[in-house]
Amino acid sequence: MPLYSESYGVRHDLSRQRPTLVFLHGLLGSGRDWRHAVNVLSQHYFCLTIDLPGHGNSQMLSAADFVQVNQLIHQTLAHRHITSYVLIGYSMGARLAMYHAAFPNSESQSRLEGIVLEGGHFGLPPIECAARFANDEKWAHRFACESLGKVLPDWYQQPVFSSLNHDQRQSLVLKRSNNLGPGVARMLLATSLAKQPPMQEKVEALLLPALYICGEQDSKFRRLIEGSALDSLVIPSAGHNVHVERPHEFSMAIINFVKQIGIKHG
Repeated sequence: MPLYSESYGVRHDLSRQRPTLVFLHGLLGSGRDWRHAVNVLSQHYFCLTIDLPGHGNSQMLSAADFVQVNQLIHQTLAHRHITSYVLIGYSMGARLAMYHAAFPNSESQSRLEGIVLEGGHFGLPPIECAARFANDEKWAHRFACESLGKVLPDWYQQPVFSSLNHDQRQSLVLKRSNNLGPGVARMLLATSLAKQPPMQEKVEALLLPALYICGEQDSKFRRLIEGSALDSLVIPSAGHNVHVERPHEFSMAIINFVKQIGIKHG
């Protein structure tokens, strides 16, 4: 069964060779998180936002691991008749985009033209995985057993969200409170960083264009990308969630990236 998805803009005829832009959100989000960027990008490209398992209008769907989530993404692309696409992912969605690119489906009729990664981790050293999974299990238990109104204020106090001010945190708590906690818990464990294969070398070895975007104030992921050979772009005055904090700058970066793909493939 395909995941829920929404399309924006006009699908261009194949002769123009414009790829579809496909968006994968982060944990606790939905396809609607991309609305500000998509408002700009859909004027130039056909856009497709996907609600991942346990989220948005895919709340009742679940997956056990990266393999199953990736299968659902491929099913959704086939259901939507996507032939050529650029995959754009944020946080959990960026990690899924890396996996999607590194482990292609040989039966897929869709052609991946490039990936854009926003705030996605490449993976942990094996020695750190047990502690990380134990931590994710604690959060998953809270999401499954407590009200989101109680869990989310603590969730957004984590160091990765340090660039947020009080009002921004409160806004996110309100925005994310319509999730179903058990679904979020299942997806957190299914895509735990502890279960993710090491992705940096695999992504750097891809024979397709890749761009990593992070915010100037997102010190953790700036350090991560400084140790990578990937093309990267640091957006000024932005934290971990660039596409929401600086949607215009993010959109322009996507447009420039896809234009470069056109030059390389034209």
